[in-house]
Parts: sequence; C-alpha cells; structure tokens
Amino acid sequence: IDLGPGAGPRGGEIVAQGNLGEILRAKNSITADYLSGRARIAIPRQRVAPRSINHASEGWLTIVGASENNLKNVNASFPLGCLICVTGVSGSGKSTLVDDILRRALFRHFYNAKEKPGAFRGLRGVDQIDKAIVIDQSAIGRTPRSNPLTYSGAFTPIRELFAQLPAARVRGYDAGRFSFNVKGGRCENCEGGGLIKIEMHFLPDVYVECEVCHGRRYNRETLEITYKGKNIADVLDLSVDEAARFFRNVPSVSDKLNAMLDVGLGYLRLGQAATTLSGGEAQRVKLATELAKKATGRTFYILDEPTSGLHFADIENLLRVLMKLRDAGNTLVVIEHNLEVIKCADWLIDLGPEGGERGGKIVDAGPPEKIAETARSYTGQFLRPLLQ
Repeated sequence: IDLGPGAGPRGGEIVAQGNLGEILRAKNSITADYLSGRARIAIPRQRVAPRSINHASEGWLTIVGASENNLKNVNASFPLGCLICVTGVSGSGKSTLVDDILRRALFRHFYNAKEKPGAFRGLRGVDQIDKAIVIDQSAIGRTPRSNPLTYSGAFTPIRELFAQLPAARVRGYDAGRFSFNVKGGRCENCEGGGLIKIEMHFLPDVYVECEVCHGRRYNRETLEITYKGKNIADVLDLSVDEAARFFRNVPSVSDKLNAMLDVGLGYLRLGQAATTLSGGEAQRVKLATELAKKATGRTFYILDEPTSGLHFADIENLLRVLMKLRDAGNTLVVIEHNLEVIKCADWLIDLGPEGGERGGKIVDAGPPEKIAETARSYTGQFLRPLLQ
C-alpha cells in the first residue's frame, strides 16, 4: 500500500496498492519509480580523496589501539573533509568504534563530557577539528512548545522584525512580546502553548486546543501587530515554502528557511509541534540548522544509521545535504548498512569479517571501488554489482 504522493499536506492519499507488478505500473508513485529503476540514486561522478596519503597525521583523525568489546586492537584512520561510511555485518564492532570510543573521546576532549570512552590507546589529529556533533533521529523537543522555527533559530529575527514595526514601537513592545514562552504577549490561559495538557495519569497525556486563544498562542493586543498583513500567529501557521517567499527580503530569516527547503521540508508548518515530527523529519531539521550556520569547515559530524525508516527519495535528499556539509570542508562519519549511501561515500572502513568474536577487525579501508574488490568483505560482495 503506497501512500503519497508527497509528504505532509502533499500526501495522505493511497497512490497505489496491490502486488509488486501493480505497484510498478502506478503512474504517480515515487516508490514505483525507484523500484522499477526509472529513478535511481546516482553514484557521484567524483569522490573526495584524502588530503594526504599513508595516513599521515595531516588530514587524518586516527584512533590507535581500539580494543573495547570485540575490537581487536584496531587502528582506524578517518580522512578529514570526506564522507566516511563505517560498514560491516551486525555485531562487527561499528557502534563500539564510532559511538563508544570515537564519539565519547571527542566529546570528552571538546566538552569535558563525563561519559567514559571505551578502551583505546590514543587519538591523533584532533587538533584539526574544532567540534564534534551527533545528528540523530531523536526529537527536537519533548513538548508541543518546541517547533522547527524555534529549533532553527529563525524565530528570534522574526520576533525582532515584529518589534521594529511602527505599531509595535508606539506601544513599547520589544521582541519578548512576540515570544510564546514569556509573560506579556502570550495567552496566559495556555501559557503560549495554544494547547492545554490534560493529565491522564495511567495513560499518555492528552492535549486539547485552548478555548481562549483557539490555538493562536497570543493575546489580542499582540495579534494586532501585523507585518505585510500577517500577525505573529499567522506566521507560525505558514509552511516553510510559504515563509521562505514571505521573508525572502529578510536574509537573517530566509537563509535558515532556505536550508530547510534544501533538505526537503518545505511542507512543514513553522509552528508545527516537535512532538508531531517523525524521526526522519527531526533529523533533517537538525541538518538544516547545521547547513544554515556559517561553516568553519572543521566540524566532525557523526550519524548512526541515518537512513533508518527513510524512503528512497528521502535518502536521496539526505545524501544531497551530507554532500553539502562535506563540500564546506566538514567531515562526516556515518554508520550505515544501506548500500545506496555506502556506494556514494568517499571512504569506507569495513569491519568484520563476521559479527561477535569473529569480528572486530578492519577488513579493509578505502574508496567503495577498493572495498568492492576485497574478497573477504561481505560489504564488497553486495557493493560490486552497484558500482558496475
């Protein structure tokens, strides 16, 4: 049963249903396009090569002597400025290497994190990066108050814009007046949430629309201030698509909204509750926020199976964003089983050969073409047909 054709308001219809043959014949099914080969994720024409050869410290981040869990005293070198996939069968040691050792070691180095890294002897080349960031599918907020606009940082310049309007200045309103998190401009019945939480004790909490502001979040006086015919509640109701056009002449806002368009989130409403976003959507909001930042080109990103639950079209979008972050000079390390992502990486570190005690070694490392020719690599065996 194929739903779509798009996401959010652009979806919600049954595009096709039936056996595989019937799905493949469907006219406006994106799923059918990918399954039939009419659409495909292309292999990059050119991969980014490591900055230096022979794993010299310049251009590489190297973990020395990783021996946590089943890892067999491995030295793993990550070429900086590349999209790197860590591959291997389940239980081969990918999460131990990347999460238990690398992430924890970097977080301890940059942020004095308390989590103790797994067993390793040393970390070389860390002076060539300036921060480490994990981008996962966890929610961007735990309550309906959090939304894509607040997370992306675009809400602050919008509130400042409203505070500069003549009608707002006459009344003495500042940017705080247009926040739904502080007293003054918000509806006090729902405290700016637009919803009232009803605690169900032994069941999940239920949220109902506020009967005073009817979900608008603000009091009447605040809603009297308008910019180009829209008040602050109207702005929160816009889709990212609509808002990018509406604020196209306000760079501090449009830059952040255009980044969300780049990751394929044009259909989201700016004020949409974080609790209603899927894991894939939350992940892309985080990626868009990173895209909109002024890049230093020295950030080290870690993603653990980012394609989990994503459609072919979503994966293509995700890859486009990862490539943009890489092209800004950043490094991305992705734990991944999905061959569509693996074939597009610049560099692979393949762990194994098996899982558990018969794993924990680096089978091979290099561009996908090199791994595809490695006889002992299960990843290589499945990758080979995709690269031909």
